[in-house]
Amino acid sequence: MSQLMEITVGQLLDKMAEKYPDKDAVVYPLDNVRYSYREFNDICDKVARGFIKMGIKKGDHVAIWAPNYPQWLITQFATAKIGAVMVTVNTNYKVFELEYLLKQSDSTTLILTDGFKDSNYIQHIYKLCPELKSCKPGQLNSPEFPFLKNIIYIGDKKWEGMYNWDDLYTMAEDIDQKQLDDIKKTLDIHDVINMQYTSGTTGFPKGVMLTHYNIVNNGNLIADCMKLGPKDRLCIPVPFFHCFGCVLGIMACVTKGATIVSVKYFKPEWVMEAIQRERCTGVHGVPTMFIAILEHPDFDKYDFSSLRTGIMAGSTCPEKVMSAVIHKMGASEITIAYGQTESSPVMTQTRTDDPIELRVSTVGRPHPHVEVKIVDPETGKDLPPGVPGEIVTRGYHIMKGYYKMKEATAEVIDEEGWLHTGDIGEMTEDGYFKVTGRLKDMIIRGGENIYPREIEEFLYTHPAVKDVQVVGVPSRIYGEEVLACIILKEGASATEEEIIEYTKKGLSRFKAPKYVKFVDRYPLTASGKVQKYKIREQMIKELGLEDETEESV
Repeated sequence: MSQLMEITVGQLLDKMAEKYPDKDAVVYPLDNVRYSYREFNDICDKVARGFIKMGIKKGDHVAIWAPNYPQWLITQFATAKIGAVMVTVNTNYKVFELEYLLKQSDSTTLILTDGFKDSNYIQHIYKLCPELKSCKPGQLNSPEFPFLKNIIYIGDKKWEGMYNWDDLYTMAEDIDQKQLDDIKKTLDIHDVINMQYTSGTTGFPKGVMLTHYNIVNNGNLIADCMKLGPKDRLCIPVPFFHCFGCVLGIMACVTKGATIVSVKYFKPEWVMEAIQRERCTGVHGVPTMFIAILEHPDFDKYDFSSLRTGIMAGSTCPEKVMSAVIHKMGASEITIAYGQTESSPVMTQTRTDDPIELRVSTVGRPHPHVEVKIVDPETGKDLPPGVPGEIVTRGYHIMKGYYKMKEATAEVIDEEGWLHTGDIGEMTEDGYFKVTGRLKDMIIRGGENIYPREIEEFLYTHPAVKDVQVVGVPSRIYGEEVLACIILKEGASATEEEIIEYTKKGLSRFKAPKYVKFVDRYPLTASGKVQKYKIREQMIKELGLEDETEESV
């Protein structure tokens, strides 16, 4: 078992720049951006010096609101080198969500681009901080955001009250390298270095505080499970603001001296082009991304022969999709990872030589240095293999806590240090874990516990079903009824009655859906997770079940 690394994020990059100075560190093939490890480390040092000149200090919160730009990567390491905390902002946020994050996080600095999709970042920040239009860069004084001083724009345009990214390079000239090196010596591996806001599938997002120790070691152990090495080139099209991008992708690469290959945001043709052009050996994605690539009309025109590994995570992987990724894309050693932001994020992962059956029926076994077990959610007592309960985990990877939310932290991390995931699962006899649902997703119909995952897995076997999400909707008689929300395969057809009868034939009758709805898409978080609570809300309205929560008379 490899030892845990006692090194800061900045020291890690310094070390790789010494070890692999001329090797590609970062490549954006569609944007003609290419940095060797030496070049990337130098530019991160320069931006770190620019941050110092700007007045950013150890412990200050620096928010970045941008797609997967090269500047995002540079910010991750430049902030780490001075001990500032990078706060990752969801690219799909609108003005209300940004306001919440900036206030809750106490960010002193916001780095942003023009926008993403239908969200205009410039408009949003001017709406929140009208004072920007009449202040000098670095001198924002907003009563609504007392901590916020610096707005840095990534781009060539000039905006009132904002620095431009290139100003950092100019400002860096006033700070010598020794001053930066002296700051590096004051940093501790257990300092908080990264703050990510949970996807917010339930309630307000919480700022998860992660340390150098958390994300360096999680990245390293993820890479070990993939057998990642300095010869590997990993395509990372998943959002950097999410742990999938910045830990499973970026940190995993840098711990091994592998090459980060990226696109600014996901488009299947961009990803296929990047894989072919750079001869990528690995690719990350959520199942919907892999489906979009596999079903792209130009799929057969691209060369995937270099692919070996990668990670599929974020939601359940249907066996047919996994089989196609292995056999059609050639990623025979692709792995499945499971975790959550609060655990840095990965706690279990399949290995490259696990059979396909394990890669679709389980989420792997625990990483080294990580404890995972199943407990009764009511009593907290350990449960034996094969018995479903709550998944809990303990080890180096557990977050420091939620920022300014002590009570919420105490609700998920118990006195013995176990993080309670809120996920329902079970352990097999040979130590692999299965996730069967969330505690809050569990449907209770007439006293029977129903796990949506079981019904979803079964309905994937129906020849017309492309994707399915199962939720509970209110019922005065049974408490809850099962609803299946289905996306059909192109050209396929099915009726509600057919789906219901199909389920009754394959599962216990009480697990069969009472309602079946056919849809074109699901509401998703930016990281690709299906928002089941939104499906539930929509379906309650569509079916007119608002009154079903009343007690029967």
